[in-house]
Amino acid sequence: MSSKQKAIVIGSGVVGLTVADYLTDSLFDVTIYSASSGPDSSCCSWWAGGMLAPYCEQETAEPIIGKLAKESLVYWQDNAANYHSLGTLVLATQRDLPLLYDFKNKTESWLDVGRTDIERLEPHVDRRLISGLYFENEAHIDPRKTLQKLEQKLKAKGAIFNYGQRLSDEYIETQLNADWIIDCRGMGGKKRLSSLRGVRGEMLYLQSDEIQLSRPIRLLHPRIPIYIVPRGNGLFMVGASMIESENDGPISVRATMELLSSVYTVNPAFGEASILETGADLRPAFDDNIPAIHQDGRYLSINGMYRHGYLAAPAMARRTLDIVSGSASLEEIRNEDYS
Repeated sequence: MSSKQKAIVIGSGVVGLTVADYLTDSLFDVTIYSASSGPDSSCCSWWAGGMLAPYCEQETAEPIIGKLAKESLVYWQDNAANYHSLGTLVLATQRDLPLLYDFKNKTESWLDVGRTDIERLEPHVDRRLISGLYFENEAHIDPRKTLQKLEQKLKAKGAIFNYGQRLSDEYIETQLNADWIIDCRGMGGKKRLSSLRGVRGEMLYLQSDEIQLSRPIRLLHPRIPIYIVPRGNGLFMVGASMIESENDGPISVRATMELLSSVYTVNPAFGEASILETGADLRPAFDDNIPAIHQDGRYLSINGMYRHGYLAAPAMARRTLDIVSGSASLEEIRNEDYS
């Protein structure tokens, strides 16, 4: 008879999978329930940019995000697919240079770059972009391939996946039997977490054989700052993820045009690129935009990742392990994080 504790993880996005990874490494029998059919477009994590950018996020994020991010970076070096530690390049047009100065004042660990530096880092960026910031200690990954890699790793370690299972709150409370139930459903957990809200993220997948980029590029804009993340083989993910809306419908024409206008600014050759895919989804967030663990006995909820899913998930998963293994209480973890 197994002496392992049994844990049920609900949700197979980046939070659920990283939680399951930590638990299976620590002698837990893990079963994962997910409404999806596997790592696919029904999962919010599928639409992420995959930028591991703790210093850039200082512009708007609380200090705790930086702490979580630096811990998560170590995890992703060993567990992500297509991990690239090439930094982030933040740019602005001449008209939007005040935004760049503001970004500079709110962040750290950057290098001022001019036209010569930009051309050395990214030769295919348009020559009219002559000022920027280079955050050399940041990285990026491929979220979709990373989800698939984690799923394969968990199956190899004996985790059980039950896909196509959209569990109601009543079912979770009355029917699931395990030592620990860990709810990682994102917006699916909104009924239990009344303060949870959705923040809309929108994206395009483009293909161009004319353009080569090595690292994520953020183009500052007064309304919607955008990012371009290279995926290799001429593929680029373009997105904006701070839209205060709970509309989970398809991307609008206006948003598509704004994203395309921004990438055209970075390199006009994007005007000839193919649009392979468009998408939109809701990032779960609390009022303070900080992820949180809530506990009710043997039930834990990890939610509110906002735009920091991949940046914070491994660190939140490690804290979850500390609770279920008895290494630390939730109160002790909160005290340590905010000390």
